[in-house]
Amino acid sequence: MHLSEPWHYYLMATLYVVAGLNHFIRPKIYKRIIPPYLPKATLLVYASGAAEVFLGMALLFEPLKKPALYGIVFMLIAFLPVHFYMLHAPKASMGLPKWSLVLRILLQFVLMYWAYTYLG
Repeated sequence: MHLSEPWHYYLMATLYVVAGLNHFIRPKIYKRIIPPYLPKATLLVYASGAAEVFLGMALLFEPLKKPALYGIVFMLIAFLPVHFYMLHAPKASMGLPKWSLVLRILLQFVLMYWAYTYLG
């Protein structure tokens, strides 16, 4: 297990594990935000949750650190269509104001940068 990183590295790992587990606890919320042009929404919800849990845990093991960080960046890129769909589909927006949905998109880029900073 890899334990020599700053506290915020472990915070990031924890956030991905918790977010991923939430896909299994509340799958209906995530299924609602899957764009209709993507097939098998339920499978995508569980697969993305499993990916988040796996990548978050992989951050804790030195041999997996770098691939997990790249995996997180690519996963967040893959999630962008969901965030844009939320911005444009009233049902998927969950009643959130447009400004908060725009912030969610911007947050994806912040999260990508956060992961990227540990690649150096």
